[in-house]
Amino acid sequence: MIFLIQLQHPDGFYDNEDKELLQTPCPPPTDFTTQDPWRIMRIQGELVEGFDALSKIGPAVTIFGSARFQSDNPYYQATVDIAKHLATAGMTVISGGGPGIMEAANQGAVQVHGTSVGCSIQLPNEQSSNPYQTIALKFRYFFVRKLMFIKYSVGFIIMPGGFGTMDELFEALTLVQTDKIDHFPVVLYSSDYWRGLLNWMGEQMLKAGSIAPEDLNLFTVVDNPDEAARIIIDNSRKHGFLRS
Repeated sequence: MIFLIQLQHPDGFYDNEDKELLQTPCPPPTDFTTQDPWRIMRIQGELVEGFDALSKIGPAVTIFGSARFQSDNPYYQATVDIAKHLATAGMTVISGGGPGIMEAANQGAVQVHGTSVGCSIQLPNEQSSNPYQTIALKFRYFFVRKLMFIKYSVGFIIMPGGFGTMDELFEALTLVQTDKIDHFPVVLYSSDYWRGLLNWMGEQMLKAGSIAPEDLNLFTVVDNPDEAARIIIDNSRKHGFLRS
């Protein structure tokens, strides 16, 4: 049975809440519903609903990647395979709830009757949520959505993607590096895709002293869907998140 939990917003139209929250209004707003104290109540509501929906999903893995890849893209199919392995092992699969790699992640979990979570976001060019979700959440605020990814995951798989994927990758690495979260596995899929970035990190960041040599050990690069899933599954069993 599939359960759909959708965070609906009563106005029904797109609000750029992140932009309105982060900009300095001039002149200051007079309508209380556009002032920051009112926004705090909205943020609180999203946090409570998100925590309530995800509090019992068990050990979860978030898969990040591009929304632009179609189903005939090899990264799409690799993501489906990875998600199948994870869900078969008893892990919940979380994605951003949209198309592309997000859809592939949810699809793989659903195909083996696993728990498939989508945390989508309101955007100016609205992307439809994919149909492969057993729990579907929709957020106004990026930082609330990102908190859900981090709070409920015991591992992260980073498929090829664009700016959003880079943001999610480096946030996960920063939180591990600074010990704000446990050292959960961060797995990058496709050495071909990531090679240029990784070379730059070694040749520029490490050489300049802006990262330490051990920081390059905070992630693992793989080229096989089975291996990507196995790293997460083995670590989860080692630390008691999954039964052996």
